[in-house]
Amino acid sequence: MLSPQEIEAVEDILFADPWGDDALDFFGLHGVVSASVVGPHELDSKAMFLIATGLDEVPSSGVPEAFDHAVRKMSEAMTVSLDRGEALELPEPEDGDPMNALENWCAGFVDTFLQHEDEWLEMNEKKTADLLLPMLALSGLFEDEDFERVRSSEKLSQEMADAIPDSLTDLYLQFHVPA
Repeated sequence: MLSPQEIEAVEDILFADPWGDDALDFFGLHGVVSASVVGPHELDSKAMFLIATGLDEVPSSGVPEAFDHAVRKMSEAMTVSLDRGEALELPEPEDGDPMNALENWCAGFVDTFLQHEDEWLEMNEKKTADLLLPMLALSGLFEDEDFERVRSSEKLSQEMADAIPDSLTDLYLQFHVPA
């Protein structure tokens, strides 16, 4: 997908001043791009930049070229995989805590969903909500008793994490394959 140098360039952008404190990391950005690809309509790099940085508007300098290149490359690779019937692979940290990386990925995905919640739930609200459950539960964005129980249980967290690739495929099929 992206080379280590491309990932580093994107993280340099995400952690730059003045938005670095509010920005997602690479895992969160991957979640944003994943939601854009599987959701009801694909977002452009400007919309993804705003979600990833937490900004209200794009800086006067525009979306950095390295960011635009990275999100287009990730989007294309994800679409090709899903069109081939392959499950999306979530990025894994080279070191550190894989559950923290997964939480960041889920937070980026859920942030993107929440930006366009009505469109996501328009087609089949119950089915979509069921498919979103693993990402919602593991995102850490909600103080829900059931979600807290899932996150505090290694077994339940792993079951939710294992369900994510199939949920992504099913969401993609729901929104992108004619009935």
